[in-house]
Amino acid sequence: MSRGAEDRVADVRRLLRAAGEVHAGRALIAGDIRRTTGLTAEGVELGFESLEREASDSELRALVVAAGHASRVHVILSANVFVAPLRAIALARAAADRVTIRPSHSEPVFTRALVEASKDGAIGILDERDIANIDADEIHVYGRDASIAVVRARAAPGTTVRGHGAGMGVAVVTRSADINSSAAALAADVVPFDQRGCLSPRLAIVEGEAGKALSFSKALHAHLSAWGNRVPRGELSHEEQADTVRWHDALVFAGQVWRGEHHSVALGPSDVQPVIAPPGRHVYVIAAKGWERVRMVLGHVARYVVAVGTDDPSRLAEIAPAHARVSALGHMQHPPLDGPVDRRAL
Repeated sequence: MSRGAEDRVADVRRLLRAAGEVHAGRALIAGDIRRTTGLTAEGVELGFESLEREASDSELRALVVAAGHASRVHVILSANVFVAPLRAIALARAAADRVTIRPSHSEPVFTRALVEASKDGAIGILDERDIANIDADEIHVYGRDASIAVVRARAAPGTTVRGHGAGMGVAVVTRSADINSSAAALAADVVPFDQRGCLSPRLAIVEGEAGKALSFSKALHAHLSAWGNRVPRGELSHEEQADTVRWHDALVFAGQVWRGEHHSVALGPSDVQPVIAPPGRHVYVIAAKGWERVRMVLGHVARYVVAVGTDDPSRLAEIAPAHARVSALGHMQHPPLDGPVDRRAL
């Protein structure tokens, strides 16, 4: 018999209680997560602050609606944000009577701890790597667009594949914003998970004359420097290091770059399209003289945007991509548990 909405909400609440238990006992797994993610000890502790442990009934009912219905769901996880499996598993459990999970081989620690703490017999770990052997009505895959394409090509006929691909966050600082407080709030959104998540802002559009964007860049550099003292950046992969070098090389002659031990901020020309920063606490700042220019720049990157942070959320709702989550700066890493983080149709 299919579960009703309230039963589904109750199943997700069980997961939230399990997340609370994992959070309370995080010292037991923090060292392992540090080794699997490359984050510093301080970075792991900060990451746990983004773990969803509470949600309203209305949020969970919205999540149930977003989840849809399926008898069996298989979830393929990525390693970018170590606490992200909670939402992924919650969506799958809200949809299905039976859920199997393939943890990321790079970061399986949190996922296994959460499943164990849930004590939910309907959820199990399945390390099968051959997609053709997965027996499920739906496969939810998190990762790069290329990974999603591979799963779609390999999935058994009749299996629905829901993709949750690569994305990023964008900050929009309006003309009336206070420079220093907006820069401080943006820095707080950049630092968690060393900017590897799809909610992490990598582009800041500053409405106003070039001088305002310059002041904002300097303020952001100062706040990220302070964060680096409290929460040092972890290890970057070889690919991330190479991407960072290429990004800096592309901007050193065309703009201005402020580099710290654990971050960098680049101010690019206002009349060209932005060169999107790679993960690793790097932010590209661009000036937009008027609101129409803000709209144009945001539209240029819209397909990649999962979240928009701003000092004026009501105003941004007019021009933000329809699929993007809009929040106040400083709150981009804490969306409500009302559905997938990535609301694009992939």
